[in-house]
Amino acid sequence: MSQPESAVADAQAGGRSRQEPLAKLAARYGLRRAIARPRFPVYLRQLWERRHFILTYATSRNVSKYSSSALGQLWQILTPLLNAAIYYLMFGVILGGKNGIHNYPAFLLTGMFVFTYTQRSVTSGAKSISGNLSLIRALHFPRASLPLAYTIQELQQLAISMGVLMVIVMLTGEFPTWYWLMIPVVLLLQTMFNIGAGLVIARLGSSVRDLNQLLPFITRTWLYASGVFFSIQDRVVGHPTAGGWSGAHLPQWVADVMYLNPAASYIEFMRDILIEDHNPPQMVWASCVFWALFALGFGFWYFWRSEERYGRG
Repeated sequence: MSQPESAVADAQAGGRSRQEPLAKLAARYGLRRAIARPRFPVYLRQLWERRHFILTYATSRNVSKYSSSALGQLWQILTPLLNAAIYYLMFGVILGGKNGIHNYPAFLLTGMFVFTYTQRSVTSGAKSISGNLSLIRALHFPRASLPLAYTIQELQQLAISMGVLMVIVMLTGEFPTWYWLMIPVVLLLQTMFNIGAGLVIARLGSSVRDLNQLLPFITRTWLYASGVFFSIQDRVVGHPTAGGWSGAHLPQWVADVMYLNPAASYIEFMRDILIEDHNPPQMVWASCVFWALFALGFGFWYFWRSEERYGRG
């Protein structure tokens, strides 16, 4: 009889096993819980071993997402373009947001495409656990696979959108430079941040069921604070005009804090590459690296800490 069978026999037979705690009984026969949280390095190795599952799951979701609509995958490009058109009309034309900004169409579209990538990664991450409870309860696998797959799905959609963005930017008068080779670096750093943010919000979303109702308000506020459709420096601090000085007349440190917002940092980094006359503060480069490393490390650790609780209840 094998050790697991002996342990079960002892537990059923009563006698000595009735007096012995289950934990000691399991330790005596070398048994452990099937859903026990592994050590952190082991957990990361298990995720790497399931990389093919994560990629396949992300790709299949990406293919099926728009399968029921007439335009299909085109919606992943049309959605940010339509949003950009609305914001251009409201904030660029009616409210005068384009005044003083070189190549405002490229400025706005770059902000929309980059922010949408982070916004959708965070929003989908919030549902990655609560929306897959049947899969979690049926199979044993590292639960972080799900938020990872959702972020990869958004990255696959962004790859197509970035191709469209570069064409539009060139049509607005910008020409490719050697700096454009830095685009994959920006996307890598942003993806690292999105993975970490998605893991954090996935853990919160698994226990705080009302989070999905609050996220639209949170992301909309984040959108307005990230300089997507206005220049942070000009609108917060101000800039000289023919009639005096425009802007909110706030201290410079307020604009610096807004630039350190991770979404704003990645937007400004990408604008610096694509738009020749756009010159953001140098600190956005350091901010991009910091947020990528911090979010990725903290996100994995924070999600791993609750590995045993996902799918319960």
